[in-house]
Amino acid sequence: MNQDLSIVSLIAHASLTVQLVIAALLLVSLVSWSVIFSKFISLSRIKSSNEAFEQEFWSGKNLNELFAAVSTKPDGAPLERIFASGMREFLKSRERRVTEASALLDGARRAMRASFQRELDTMESNLSFLASVGSVSPYVGLFGTIWGIMHAFVGLANVQQVTLATVAPGIAEALVATAIGLFAAIPAVLAYNRFARQIDRSAITLESFIEEFSNILQRNAAQAAPATGAGR
Repeated sequence: MNQDLSIVSLIAHASLTVQLVIAALLLVSLVSWSVIFSKFISLSRIKSSNEAFEQEFWSGKNLNELFAAVSTKPDGAPLERIFASGMREFLKSRERRVTEASALLDGARRAMRASFQRELDTMESNLSFLASVGSVSPYVGLFGTIWGIMHAFVGLANVQQVTLATVAPGIAEALVATAIGLFAAIPAVLAYNRFARQIDRSAITLESFIEEFSNILQRNAAQAAPATGAGR
């Protein structure tokens, strides 16, 4: 007896439970690919925008002029938002007649660290979803396979003579669930590892900028510059 062992045919002839497992895995895989593409685009944009701001920052432009330009941007780079938060707190402290250098610097550093944490949370969004897909999908597929094999062997109870031809279709239908579980898990794991490394490098860049900018603010605070101006 000839059997159609194509993937579509195997899924069509699988039990309802296995079909539901396969449908759930395919839906999860589709969502994870959407997350992968959106995260790839957003992290690439973050990297390029951070590099552009760093180049502008170290070009020697006056900090007040740079702050005014950054403040008008509706959607700037993470480095721009960290710079703006630190500079804003520094200038507010100057306006409140805070003259102690350590107090000026501590306020600016706290503001930049808070902004840094918000940026890091944004960059890490949806990473937990990819991690969950990568770790859970194979087990969900294995559940579908076990259920399908059980269903296949129960169906063989009424067969007079069990041969490989009668066993193979049922087991093949069940194994499709494991294959699709791996299809959903492998890209999610690879993408998670890649994005985690990119985010770590971006976090190092942001932290390095905070330290470097803090040094600049410390020099400005020590020089007791007027509240309306800030140099290098």
